[in-house]
Amino acid sequence: MKVSNVTIRKRLWFALIAGIFVFMALVVRLGYVQLWIGSEIALKAEESWRRNIPFAAKRGEVWDRNGIKLTYNISSPSVMAIPAQVKDPKDTAAKLAAALQSSEQTIYNQITKRELIVKIQPGGRKISDEKAEQIRSMNLPGIVVAEDNKRYYPFGELAAHILGFTGIDNQGLTGVEAKYDKQLTGIRGSISFLSDASGKKMPNSSDRYTKPMDGLNLQLTIDSYLQSVLERELDQAMLKYQANNAIAIMMDPMNGEVLAMAGKPSYEPGNYKNSPSEVINRNLPIWMTYEPGSTFKIITLAAALQEKKVNFNERFHDPGYIEVAGARLRCWKRGGHGSETFLEVVENSCNPGFVVMGQRLGKETLFDYINRFGFGKKTGIDLGGEENGIMFKMSRVGPVELATTSFGQGVSVTPIQQVAAVSAAINGGKLFKPRVAKAWVNPDTGEVIDVMEPELVRTVISEETSKQVRDALESVVAKGTGKNAFLDGYRVGGKTGTAQKVVNGRYSPNEHIVSFIGFAPADKPRVVVYVAIDNPQGIQFGGLVAAPVVRNIMGDALRYMNVEPSKEQIEREYVYGDTKILEVPNLVGMTVQEIYEDLNMDFQLSKSGEGNTVVKQQPAAGTRLDQGSTIRIFMSEGK
Repeated sequence: MKVSNVTIRKRLWFALIAGIFVFMALVVRLGYVQLWIGSEIALKAEESWRRNIPFAAKRGEVWDRNGIKLTYNISSPSVMAIPAQVKDPKDTAAKLAAALQSSEQTIYNQITKRELIVKIQPGGRKISDEKAEQIRSMNLPGIVVAEDNKRYYPFGELAAHILGFTGIDNQGLTGVEAKYDKQLTGIRGSISFLSDASGKKMPNSSDRYTKPMDGLNLQLTIDSYLQSVLERELDQAMLKYQANNAIAIMMDPMNGEVLAMAGKPSYEPGNYKNSPSEVINRNLPIWMTYEPGSTFKIITLAAALQEKKVNFNERFHDPGYIEVAGARLRCWKRGGHGSETFLEVVENSCNPGFVVMGQRLGKETLFDYINRFGFGKKTGIDLGGEENGIMFKMSRVGPVELATTSFGQGVSVTPIQQVAAVSAAINGGKLFKPRVAKAWVNPDTGEVIDVMEPELVRTVISEETSKQVRDALESVVAKGTGKNAFLDGYRVGGKTGTAQKVVNGRYSPNEHIVSFIGFAPADKPRVVVYVAIDNPQGIQFGGLVAAPVVRNIMGDALRYMNVEPSKEQIEREYVYGDTKILEVPNLVGMTVQEIYEDLNMDFQLSKSGEGNTVVKQQPAAGTRLDQGSTIRIFMSEGK
């Protein structure tokens, strides 16, 4: 069919208009791209060409409560390669292998990878400044030495399980390093450059530097001196008793701040790879669970006093056992304690007496207090790896379970639970959440930017009841089973614990966990100290093994904290075999003959100098010493 000229003209006009429209659309689009979003597209293009060489921010330091650095960073650069820019891979690999004392083939394989940036490892990670300067001086194309750092722990094993450690990339793996990793890490910086598709640097392009944002410094509640005292005593106990483990915690009972905490055996955070995994991964004070033994009696006592189920003047007869639902539960003392007051029940740690307290409370009330004191669940301390402990289900609590729970058998607890609970029992009744973090500090200005306030969980008992508990436990140390924790001049309260270990589902007659929990001053507690020794060889009683360790720790702590001695201390009660503490008499002006004739001397004398009259003595008159200690006397002419 023939097409007319008119139709052809119309089609040509239509094509022309359509072409003009398309052309105008392209012009508009080009103008829009060039004038409106050109810079944005150029920026996106540049970012697609840009390659980053990252380097870590300075990780925040960790301090003790007095600002002493427990861990900080030291320079430790890392070597990286940009494979596309390496000109002679074989020569480069040979030179790097010699400098890094690494495998030439391993390095060659890394620098010839089809990747933009490669970390030379393991030999090129965290190297010394000297080695870094050596590699920089080689001027190897495609090889970059990036600024980096690694963690340094100046005190070795001190507070290892609290601090934890970091991995090769400075990431926190355990302890506060892991718990507060995000705040400590900061934000990475980088040096970036423009490259083509093959990774080669574009000519006439400049590098871009992005400054890192350093991590915050963390101040702990831990006191490094008290931590060193606590660990010193644990090390000595481990050596003396050849124990499986040893645990200790020192806490401020008024706010839940952990002043020191350790488990032995321990490890060095800066050298953790050389220690067994079960040592580095188990923070015993918050991980280990076991039957507490008689230290748990403090909870039964507090509950019975609060509910007014017992008073200290009431008398009780202990034949050495108590019959409960056909089971005979024995006291630790064969033959029993006979007639005694309930205060003496506490002093003597008499199992039958505490069973009676539990029976008077009933299972619902006793287990309600156990729950309110925080047992059976995590305390929430700001460290990983905490365990819950194990309590009886109420449906399984019969007369025997009620009785054994009353004196700390059949239930499983952690050391940190015990310390938090006993702190509540003696601080006025307030249960605080334990914690090791105290404040965050700006690394540039030193300004404290956030303080962790004490966290009150609940009030468990009254102030009046708490005072009764304090008084009773002070009497335990002065007159009862806790005498080996007695500190002359200081009011100390506490309780012993000796618990059989469960081995293959049965109580072992030869393996025990012995413990002691003490606090001072007894009228206004400043510290609570708990020590547990797992399976000591030889002696296996908390009062003989753990109590002296607590005494040594607490004595150093109180003197360090400038706690004044008290003249209102309960006089220690002595029995045959105990070493008495006596006051040194004034010997100045006396002759040796007069000393032995006029004084009933319970001390040894060591003479210095010529003459027959004492002109000076050490220690001075009024000092209190163990009976049989030596007094040095300085002689001169006189009478």
